[in-house]
Amino acid sequence: MSDKLAEIMAHKRQEIAPLLRPIFESDLANLDAQLPRPPSFAAALRRTDGRLAVISEIKRRSPSAGAIAATANAAEQARKYQTAGADALSVLTDQKFFGGSLDDLRFVVREFSTHGPALPCLRKDFFIHPVQVAEAREAGASAILIIVRALNDEEIKALLGAATAAGLDALFEIHNEPDLARAITHGAKIIGVNNRDLAIFKTDLALTERLLPQVPAGIIKVSESGIFGAAEAGRATRAGAQAVLVGEALMKAVDPAALLEEIRSA
Repeated sequence: MSDKLAEIMAHKRQEIAPLLRPIFESDLANLDAQLPRPPSFAAALRRTDGRLAVISEIKRRSPSAGAIAATANAAEQARKYQTAGADALSVLTDQKFFGGSLDDLRFVVREFSTHGPALPCLRKDFFIHPVQVAEAREAGASAILIIVRALNDEEIKALLGAATAAGLDALFEIHNEPDLARAITHGAKIIGVNNRDLAIFKTDLALTERLLPQVPAGIIKVSESGIFGAAEAGRATRAGAQAVLVGEALMKAVDPAALLEEIRSA
């Protein structure tokens, strides 16, 4: 871990420091029992028609692209994606680097509660501690993100245990073979190859082509970043991807439904 990712993680550790408290898996299980059950993120990625599932991302800006849709309303964007036929959503909740917030996730879930059916939502953030998992569950998320290269094994174990107790899926994000080996060791059920190097924010779809074929059968395979249309989606599909995560292209799309269909049909 270095450069931009190190900067982001250092800031995140400072950001969550005031929130840290002992939180046990039993606490999260109780929380899960008290709240409405969110739709399954994993199930949404296993399309029964054999076509590519699309995780549509709500992202206002990023360190690599700068401003994408700086004034976007999260609930309105979620409704656009829902109408367009998205399989699941990814909602950025990091404020400093991506312009998101936990309220964005809350507003999206609330929007679905009044204008269903609900789509499963990944809370896209830089997870370090189970307290963030509790926040995600309370906000209505269906899944959390575990960035393997940014965490030590104890942190990964704690996050996965917390997610499981809270009834959430976990998307393990990898960037190289050592990341993949660690994700498998921890029992990952969903593995996503981030084609963007979070240290330098360079994107290379060849990472999906190299790494996804190495993911064992039975694990859901996702390609993240750098997907703009049929060409990239086709490469991901041929590498074994069952789903792709698409942010910038969909945020900028005049016709999200047409782009989703193009990607899904690749």
